[in-house]
Amino acid sequence: MKLPGIGLLALVMLLVTTGVQAQTAPASTSGSNVESPPPGGGFRWRMLADSNAVVKLETIRAQDVDIFPDEKTKIYYMVASGHGGVRTWTSTNLIDWQGPKTIFRTPPDIWGDIPTTGLWAPEMHEYKGKYYLFVTFDSRHLFDEQWPDWRPRVTRGSQILWSDSPTGPYHAFANHSTTPTNLMTLDGTFWVEDGVPYMVFCNEWVQISDGTVDYMPLKDDLSDAAGPPVRMFRASSAKWSELIEQGGHVTDGPYVWKGKTGKLYMLWSSRAHDQRYELGVAISDSGKLAGPWRQEDKPLYGDYGGHGMIFRTFDGKLMMILHAPDGGGSGPRRPHIFYIEDTGETLKIVKELTSPASDQTKESTPE
Repeated sequence: MKLPGIGLLALVMLLVTTGVQAQTAPASTSGSNVESPPPGGGFRWRMLADSNAVVKLETIRAQDVDIFPDEKTKIYYMVASGHGGVRTWTSTNLIDWQGPKTIFRTPPDIWGDIPTTGLWAPEMHEYKGKYYLFVTFDSRHLFDEQWPDWRPRVTRGSQILWSDSPTGPYHAFANHSTTPTNLMTLDGTFWVEDGVPYMVFCNEWVQISDGTVDYMPLKDDLSDAAGPPVRMFRASSAKWSELIEQGGHVTDGPYVWKGKTGKLYMLWSSRAHDQRYELGVAISDSGKLAGPWRQEDKPLYGDYGGHGMIFRTFDGKLMMILHAPDGGGSGPRRPHIFYIEDTGETLKIVKELTSPASDQTKESTPE
């Protein structure tokens, strides 16, 4: 989630000159084997040093965090961004984590002549024997149309990277976002329905004021879109989502999960009362991305946190990870893991994980 203030930042962005749209040839991309920094260095080389240290979950400082349980190795990968790259920690019990290790650094030409200025919200997925990172790249490349007294509308989009290993190296299929380049998109996630792969993502409020969540079919190798985006819902459809101070309704961090009764649940975040960052649940009773989608009246998590995702432990427990605090609250942003319950009608938080998952009994964590 990125919601910096406006004013001076907007003026600075409007004065920045950048390149033209990327050419059609694929970008030269590489993973953690980048050996030398670009001229002048830059954010891509101000990453935290890699480490083999084992640390407790509560000491990790990261936001927009994803957990990928690798069934092949029985290792959990916690994935987060860091100064233009992607880092992972690994664990076998969800409390003790080794790392971080850098698995991707953004090359200077990832978008051709458009310099990127940040990488957000990476997610790791395995599909048909390969591993994929769904990431969002940001830039200061201005769209032709700008609104007065509004945040700069820039090239920003979700893109898919691929690798033969969860630890990389990761490569891009093209030198532009996988989502349409004329849209400001972010926080892409993965879903497969009736054998067809899809990306679910947000069309950002900065471009359209009332943010949306959309889905888009992908080619079978995830190399590109296979059709146009389809709108699922707008942020304002949820009673708990409120206008932010800048005047928009935020959609952020969607994540789709199939419930035990066949419903689709979607976690997504927005600004709610007192400008808090909160996590809500949308439900598709049809069990399809096409919906229709209805919103729960109250947030699932309202304590200054969000951008959640769901996973199962290797012994079958249903879990959720999010970051907090955000949009207020006190303390550094860090990942929190919770046991959650699928009631058949909705999702509920049971309790927060405070000791290794292997120490918890199945009876104490209903699903």
